[in-house]
Formats: sequence, C-alpha cells, structure tokens
Amino acid sequence: METQALFESVPNFSEGRRHDVMEAIAAAAGTAYLLDTDPDPDHNRAVVSIAGRRDRLVEGLMGAIGEAVRRIDLREHRGVHPRVGAADVVPIIPIGGATLADLGGPDLHLTAGAVCVGARRTLVAFNVTLFDIDLVGARALARSIRESSAGLRGVQALAFELPGSRVQLSMNLFRIDETTPSDVIAELERRGVAMGAQQVVGLCPAIAATPAADGRLLEGRLASAAADAGGDRCESRGGDEHTALADRLRREAAGFARLVADQDAMLGGAERAAALIHVLDAAQVLDGELSAMLEAAARGLRAAVTPATAGVYRARIDALDARLA
Repeated sequence: METQALFESVPNFSEGRRHDVMEAIAAAAGTAYLLDTDPDPDHNRAVVSIAGRRDRLVEGLMGAIGEAVRRIDLREHRGVHPRVGAADVVPIIPIGGATLADLGGPDLHLTAGAVCVGARRTLVAFNVTLFDIDLVGARALARSIRESSAGLRGVQALAFELPGSRVQLSMNLFRIDETTPSDVIAELERRGVAMGAQQVVGLCPAIAATPAADGRLLEGRLASAAADAGGDRCESRGGDEHTALADRLRREAAGFARLVADQDAMLGGAERAAALIHVLDAAQVLDGELSAMLEAAARGLRAAVTPATAGVYRARIDALDARLA
C-alpha cells in the first residue's frame, strides 16, 4: 500500500467568543480530519487544526473559510490580537516530503478582509503570562527576544494587555529545532522575568513539547483521528469482531487525544501508533491516508524520546525502530 502525502493546516479565525460560530466553522471543515479547536476569548481568535491528504484538506479549508466569511464581520470584531481577515491566516504544513507554493491576491473583502495562505514549517504558538511588568516593559521584552532583534533564533514575539490588567508575551517559535518553549522559559528565567501560566495555542509537536502541551500533542491528535476513523470503518463493516475492534479503537483514540508530554507516555504512544497500522491493515480498513497519519504520529513521538530514555528501554526502542524501518 502506498502511503499518501499528508498535510496539516491550522487556520486562524477571527472569532473566539461565540461558540456556535466556532462550532459551525469547525464542522464546515467537512471531509478533513479535525484534530483540535482552540479558542481564545481575549484575542477573540480560534485556531482550528485539521489534517488529511491534499484534496481532503483543500475541501475542508474551503468549507471552513466559506463559513467564516458568512458568519464573521470584521467591522464588529474586537480583540487584542491583530487581524486582517475573518479567516486571518491559513498556513499549510507538509507532514512528509511535499512542498507548497504561497498563494495570494490584492483585493480585500468588505466584511471578511483578507486570507493569508502560505506554506511553512511546523511552529509552536506559545504564550506566557508575565507578572510585575507593564505593557511598555513587556513590549520591550518582546522586541529583545525576537530573532529580528538579534534575540533568540526562530522567535517572533508580541506583548498584549489582557482584561484584568494581565500582560501576556505571545510568541511564534518557527525554528523549533533551535529554540523550543523550554529554551524560551530558560531565557526568561535567566533574565529574572516573573512568569505565570504558560499556554500552547493549537497543537505542539512532541519533540518541542513541555507540560504546557499535555493533551495537545500534534502526533497524539493525528493518531487519535486515525484510530477514530478506523473505528468508524470497522463499525460500518459490521460483525462481532469488527464491532469489538471499533470499541477498542475509540478507546485508543481517546487515549491518544489525552497524551501528555512525558517520556514514558510518548514512547508508549509511538509503540501504539505503529502497532495500529498493522491492526487496521489486518481488519482491512487501512488506506494510505490513515497509514500516513499513524506513521507520522509514531515517528514524531519516537523522535521526542531522549537518548537517556532510549537507553533505559533499549529493547523497546529497537523493536519500535524495526517496525518503523
């Protein structure tokens, strides 16, 4: 079976308060696999994570963007985050070896604004609440840690004042092979910055995950969506064995969705994702798309296992690597 090219997209919609609107936008993604919806009422913005093969993803994006255009009027929008459109930015991320070109146009829609569509590498959107600092100081801090100001590599940063006199440092970490959330926290601690809650916006690749990403691992959600789809297919086939397997797959899906950024949990998740490829194949419900999702999940979780953990579980690692070879 040929594994299909797989893509993720994380469109940012300018609505984070009206739950009925956010639910309608996510539902309109249609055939794409919905991995996550993450609204922020202060920013009045929601990040929706979807995945699938090229045609499935494009169809899902068109449905969700169309719903956003119908339901969001930027003339009435209020929120601390800058925006240019109802479907504000639509990044598309290859999960595999595919490449994409940027798209664009010069005209603005009267009520929906613009849609910024492009291809990029995986990034982590990471926010930190700051204490004992005002907005002016927070903006100076944001400027100082940006890559463009000779700060941390792969960091874009803004500062926002949130309701309740809270100040937030909002960052995109776009070179996660060089700067992870842990690196940012270490730098802020080195500078003596007083910090509160940490927040991952959307999903986080396991290799860059901290406890702030517990239950929000990209690979966990990919495996969850694949297991859930496999359960649906088993149920549609009918029969006692397929029905029992459907129940098991739905339990697996729930477990993958809750996967935490812990070494033992991520190794176990990698093993289970790799094993499910063979389970779905034996049940005759596997296709190239589900295989790609589970393989991406297993490989991503395996990559997050540190050498120290691998040394402790050498036999398990060798067996997993052989299965993924």
